[in-house]
Amino acid sequence: MKVETLQLGPIATNCYIVHDGATGRAAVIDPGGDAPRVTAALARRNLTAEAIIATHAHFDHIGAVRDLVLATGAPFLAGEAELPVLMTAVEQALLFFGVAVPPPPAPDRLLRDGDELTLGGARFRVAHTPGHSPGHICLLGDGAAFVGDVVFPGSIGRTDLPGGDYDTLMRAIARHILTLPDETVLYSGHGPETTVGRERRTNPFLVGLAPPAGS
Repeated sequence: MKVETLQLGPIATNCYIVHDGATGRAAVIDPGGDAPRVTAALARRNLTAEAIIATHAHFDHIGAVRDLVLATGAPFLAGEAELPVLMTAVEQALLFFGVAVPPPPAPDRLLRDGDELTLGGARFRVAHTPGHSPGHICLLGDGAAFVGDVVFPGSIGRTDLPGGDYDTLMRAIARHILTLPDETVLYSGHGPETTVGRERRTNPFLVGLAPPAGS
C-alpha cells in the first residue's frame, strides 16, 4: 500500500490517494476540492479510482466528491450515521463558514462500524468515531489509520459544530485509536502524519486517556 497526500480546497484539507502500485487500484479519501488535481494525480500514476470515501461530510472533506464521481465513475462511500449531515452539507457550509460547495451525490454505499474494505490492496476496518461529527468514520488497518478530523498532531477535532460532543469524541478516540499499536501511522485531515505512540505520549488531550476496559 502506498499513500499520496494532496492538500486541497479552501483550508488545505489532506486528501489521500491510497493505491497499490502493482495493480493500479486506488481509493480517494476526503477530496475537499480541486478535483482536477486528484484526477491528474491518478493519471500520473496510471491509477484507477475504485472508491471515493468521506470520513465525514463537513464541506472541506467533500467539496470535490461530485466532480470526482463524474470524472472517474467510482462509487461514493460514507458513514451511515453521517447521511443527515451529508444531505445538509451545502446549507451548513454557507451558514457556518460562508463557503459554497457543490452538492454531494447520494452515497453508493453506507458504511457501518466493523465493515471491511480493501483499499490500495490492503484491508481496512471501518470504525464509527462520532464526536466531531455524528457519523464520522475512521479507516483502520495495515499499520495505518485514516482518521479524518478525530485526532491531529498535538490536538483533536473541534466539537462545537452541530452534532459535535467532546465526551463522545474522547470515548471514540479511547476505543478506536488508543487501542492501536503505537507504531500505527495516523493520517489526519489536517497537518502532517503522526503515530499513535507519539500522540499517546505528547498530545495534551490524550495523555492519561485510558482505552476502555477489556480492549
